[in-house]
Amino acid sequence: MDLNESALAGLPAGFAKPLYDRRKVRPAIVHFGVGGFHRAHQAVYTEEVLASGDLRWGIRGAGITASDLQMKEALAAQDYLYTVVARDNQGEDRRVVGSILDLIAATEDPAPLVKALSEEATKIISMTITENGYCYRPESGGLDFDNPGIRNDIEQSARYRTIYGFLRAGFARVRREGRRPPTLLSCDNLPQNGDRLRRLFLEFLERVDADLAGFVRNEVAFPNCMVDRITPITTAEQREGLAERHGIVDRRPVFCERFRQWVIEDRFPLGRPDWSLSGAAFVSDVVPFERMKIRLLNGSHSALGYVSYLLGHRRVDLAMEDPDVRSFVRAYMDEVAPTVGVVPGVDLEGYKRSLVDRFSNPAIADQVLRLAQDGSKKIPNMILEPLGELREAQRSAPFASFALAAWIRFLEGTDEAGESIPIDDPQGPALQAAAAQTRRGGLAPFFAVGSLFPDRIAADSGLIEQVSTSLAAVRSEGTRSALRRLLSHSRR
Repeated sequence: MDLNESALAGLPAGFAKPLYDRRKVRPAIVHFGVGGFHRAHQAVYTEEVLASGDLRWGIRGAGITASDLQMKEALAAQDYLYTVVARDNQGEDRRVVGSILDLIAATEDPAPLVKALSEEATKIISMTITENGYCYRPESGGLDFDNPGIRNDIEQSARYRTIYGFLRAGFARVRREGRRPPTLLSCDNLPQNGDRLRRLFLEFLERVDADLAGFVRNEVAFPNCMVDRITPITTAEQREGLAERHGIVDRRPVFCERFRQWVIEDRFPLGRPDWSLSGAAFVSDVVPFERMKIRLLNGSHSALGYVSYLLGHRRVDLAMEDPDVRSFVRAYMDEVAPTVGVVPGVDLEGYKRSLVDRFSNPAIADQVLRLAQDGSKKIPNMILEPLGELREAQRSAPFASFALAAWIRFLEGTDEAGESIPIDDPQGPALQAAAAQTRRGGLAPFFAVGSLFPDRIAADSGLIEQVSTSLAAVRSEGTRSALRRLLSHSRR
């Protein structure tokens, strides 16, 4: 059966479903980026709030890209219901989620979305737009005013292309009407994501409306938060399997791991859902949790992606069955862990062990290429930041250096079997050209690309030598041999 409101009564056994009256749910959250992660994470936490009887917190999706329009068409056809299948080695949980009430696609007409952002009913504006969506310069952390979308939103006010143009229009209306503004909640993997969003939005506003910048600076809350749930891209086979095994035709199901985590600074002047009902933690300072997750989970995910792809692996769980990969991932975590510091209530050794288990989960069949995409946006935060701290502390970092070498070799565009590697990165052409140059002129051209590398990294001759040595070994003897020599040397 096609998934929609009328199908809820006939769902097969084993599916949780909305038992509340969706017609009585009031929208209070507008969310940019209704992709798989949001629908596996924040929307599920919100679903459980609605299930408790608090119907004040429905979600309205906000779409500003062509893919968002496709998502709207798919979800609208099934009354914005969708299936979440959460899996691990012990089994799976299946539920139909109803917390998303609609999705406003604003690629052609911004007015409906601006209206939703500025309505009195809107208490929270949240987002999962990936690192790319924030349009910042990695070396400075500031807004990239050369970005075409940013230039568009500064120069004209008819069709916005970034969140900043839409937020400017929405908050300007709130200010004109004399109301308290909604909270802005970033749910992306950026260090101090709320503080980062605040800085970038204010930089944008200072260029276009200084008075509105003052209003936002003084009145808007930007809580930091840390989010975690491994959510691979759903495959056609998974959609077909849902129909074959359970009789449900869902155009946009989500398959993810059972584990989930959300740590949030409790700064919501207009109120917020009690997400703690389903395990979210409200804290005064999220930074220790955020640093732990970005550096240990996300950083080792990226390192794992490049190394394991060169070794011929295409699925993450199968890569983790490779003893060399498993040893590398654990060694990388051990190397980076001193930069994490103390995390309240968390045993870091236990956390690292849990990550190894989660990466090894065969039930979600995560793809290595997913981990390897958008390296120019991920690596500065996830690998270079802790690497810089290790070097400042005069610590050697052979495994992080090996990860960078594997990234450069990956960017050459062909694997060790001569097969083409699909490069999915906003700076792909420049990075690939620089990676090719390293075969002739050393690493200097690569470390100068797009201002990705902070000065303390680009000027660290010892680090560059370490990366160069690893890259030369990968090229001359192959990734497997070079990795085994590194692992053997580290055990001495």
